[in-house]
Amino acid sequence: MISVILPFYNEKESLPILIESLIFELNRLKREYEIILVDDGSDKNSKFKIQNSKLQLKIKNLKLIEHKKRLGKGEALKTGVENSKGEILFFMDADLQDDPKDLPKFLKKIEEGFDFVNGYRINRQDNFLVKIYSKIASLFLKVFLHSPFSDINCGFKAFKREVLKDFVFYGNNFRFFPLFAFYQGFKITEIPVINHPRRFGKSKFGQKKVFVGIFDLLTAYFLYKFSEKPLHFFGLLGGIISLVGFLILAVLVYERIFYNVLLYRRPILWLGVLLVIVGIQIIATGIIGELMVYLNKKNKV
Repeated sequence: MISVILPFYNEKESLPILIESLIFELNRLKREYEIILVDDGSDKNSKFKIQNSKLQLKIKNLKLIEHKKRLGKGEALKTGVENSKGEILFFMDADLQDDPKDLPKFLKKIEEGFDFVNGYRINRQDNFLVKIYSKIASLFLKVFLHSPFSDINCGFKAFKREVLKDFVFYGNNFRFFPLFAFYQGFKITEIPVINHPRRFGKSKFGQKKVFVGIFDLLTAYFLYKFSEKPLHFFGLLGGIISLVGFLILAVLVYERIFYNVLLYRRPILWLGVLLVIVGIQIIATGIIGELMVYLNKKNKV
């Protein structure tokens, strides 16, 4: 079975058109399917209903799940996954920028043996700010995390259910789901997809999300670089801080011995002591992290 998951917020005008197109393309695949709509707390005047609609008559496996308040796209995707049955899942955006005509291309790659297929948008129809942020993010991930993806933020993707086994949806980490699949050793690929201009409403991506996205990139860097070896990060950071503290104390001791400078009158003494203590605590945090990683792996065996 194929499960198509569509998270949305205030997309009342787009959804009927998108679902009609999806039904047409999915019927051509001649496979059992379901379409799961997740309303992430849309405004009262923008609610989309399927009860007794023509769409519901066309497809029995059309589900609408509503969040009582806006929880974010990550939670909407999580809700969709938890209520899906398919062994092959699709994520799509509901703003009509993704084209259901690309569904067969994704499915073909899955049938060829790939576990995860990510789309990359050709002739991307977004504003300048969004394009620049996306290019910087992709470059950052390529340089620092060896990401093989050209357009990791593309919302159009297909994957086997097994890819989700150890993935945890929280915050904005859904953006790095492709990277998770790559690091877990799944067979991945990407395909070009059509990208249409937005027909209704406005993009949910604004300046605020650019700044949030920067922190998301840093989070991704830490998680995928050091989650298996936290002491490498905390040990290096704590070691540098402690070293600075020791150097300060060494200079003060030198001045006390050779120049008879009174230490208790030097505020920098307490800075040196503080840096040493903080550095040791950070290193200890890394050791605790290593222990947690070990115990977690031991429990999985």
